[in-house]
This record gives sequence, structure tokens and C-alpha cells, in this order.
Amino acid sequence: QVQLVESGGGLVQAGGSLILSCSASGIIFSTNIMGWYRQAPGKQRERVAIIGPSGNTGYADSVKGRFTIARDNAKNTVHLSMNSLKPEDTAVYYCNTMPPDESWGQGTQVAVSS
Repeated sequence: QVQLVESGGGLVQAGGSLILSCSASGIIFSTNIMGWYRQAPGKQRERVAIIGPSGNTGYADSVKGRFTIARDNAKNTVHLSMNSLKPEDTAVYYCNTMPPDESWGQGTQVAVSS
């Protein structure tokens, strides 16, 4: 069974930075595409960044140039560095495989004040 544990969220002012981390188990991590997703209040969950097994990355237009995804296959972890945060980045952030497994973690809340 897939288990995903996200951490690192918090409250920051606009322009600030955060680093999110995700620990994954129950999957062959090194062979999976991993992604970060977010869900803002009243909105659908959206994918913001993905990283392939060898490190190739992709980003949603809304975060390109500000967010960086990275993975550590030895530790089964994936990270999301978020810079120049905006109030519209406020959401609960989740990691999962891409395409996502049916099991989701609890997420980590990111709140950006203006």
C-alpha cells in the first residue's frame, strides 16, 4: 500500500520561500514519476510539478521559474522548493506518483499572506 507523508508547509509572506518534503513508501520509488499537487479552497486539485526517475522535470505555467522539484531515490523522498511565493499559491500541497495513486497523504498546508 502506498504511503505518502508530506511536510514543510507553513505561513509565509508574499515573496517568501518554503521547502516541502515528501516521504514515500509502498512503491518502487526510483522507477516512478513523482509529482507535487495542490488544492486551493473551493478549487480542483492541480498538478504543479513532476520529476521523472532520471530527474527530468516539468512545471505548471503558474509556478515555472519559481518552484523547483527534486528527488532523492536513495531516501525515497521528493522535495519542492518554492520561491517568490504569491497569495495564489495558498493551498494544501500533496505529493503522489504521476499518474496519481488512489491513496493520498494528508498534505501540508501552505498559506501566503499579502
